[in-house]
Amino acid sequence: MKPTDIDGYISQFPDDVRAVLQKVRETIRNAAPDAKEVISYQMPAFKQHGILVYFAAWKQHIGMYPPISGDQALEKAVARYAGPKGNLQFPLAEPMPLNLIERIVKQRVKQDLAKSEAKGAKRK
Repeated sequence: MKPTDIDGYISQFPDDVRAVLQKVRETIRNAAPDAKEVISYQMPAFKQHGILVYFAAWKQHIGMYPPISGDQALEKAVARYAGPKGNLQFPLAEPMPLNLIERIVKQRVKQDLAKSEAKGAKRK
């Protein structure tokens, strides 16, 4: 069954993965308190003006999308987690880098706000 909300998505996984997904969700929620939880492309996502981040559980990792850009220090910090298309893969066999996830989300909030303001300026 396709989940209709993040609780439904998380409930499909074994307890250990559910706990990790819940920690990731809480970290994103704390870093982007104004964002709305949605399901998009059958994955949990957080949205403000546009989608900030998607995250999903896979067999061996938690994936986070979209690829990170615009902050060289952050790009360097996430390099070891970069998957084949630049999307991030956090191994389930390692502790989840929640501080790094928080930094990613805060960067995406800034980018989302800047993009929204740029669109607003074009309309005027």
